[in-house]
Amino acid sequence: MARRSEVWFAALILLISWHLLAWIVQRPILPTPVAVGQALMQELQGDLALHLLASAGRVIISIILSIATAAPLGLALGLSPQLHRLVSPFLYILYPIPKVVLVPILILFFGVGDLAKVSLIFLILFFQILVLVRDAAAGLRPELVLSVRSLGAGRRALFRFVYLPASLPAILTAVRQSIGTAVAVLYLSELLATRYGLGYYIYIQASTFFNYPAMYAGLVLMSGMGLVLYQLVDVLERRWCRWLFTT
Repeated sequence: MARRSEVWFAALILLISWHLLAWIVQRPILPTPVAVGQALMQELQGDLALHLLASAGRVIISIILSIATAAPLGLALGLSPQLHRLVSPFLYILYPIPKVVLVPILILFFGVGDLAKVSLIFLILFFQILVLVRDAAAGLRPELVLSVRSLGAGRRALFRFVYLPASLPAILTAVRQSIGTAVAVLYLSELLATRYGLGYYIYIQASTFFNYPAMYAGLVLMSGMGLVLYQLVDVLERRWCRWLFTT
């Protein structure tokens, strides 16, 4: 995990590089960071904040639903060879399918509202969490489970002190790996017949109003949303999986 000072230094280098590139290009399609920052402050006083809330809500709901469904199923698959033998052929077929190709089907079933967008992001996160949690549960050492059982632990204690701690790093790793993909798919999904969302905002500003500083302001917010979610996962990992950082 990168230190905070290193992250700020990298951000400063990127901003300087952006400014130099904009100065070299000298075209409206690449405004300077200063112009984008001014547009961001101005647009946030309008509807941009609503677009941000709509997009963040879709991503957060998708993450919560995917964890709530994929994590228990992944644990069950990893701990039950019979269930894994039954489900693994379907997982082998479904996991490699690019979920973006399901957009037309989701729209036909759920319409162009939030349900189709949330369902698309949910499917992407679901399979990644499922596979990583399954592998973590399957790799759990049998002697660890036996030693806890020898102390009189029942199913609830096993889940609390063995299965859940073993699966938490896998869950958080899967969410961390999926955040970038989820935000990218969010952008694509918000291009389809919607009124609020950063994807819609970016597209309208670029293709209709040709307001490039405002377009970049939307891109900065969408990137920032992904960065905040990524950092949040790091914070939760340090709080919930402290044993991973002890030396």
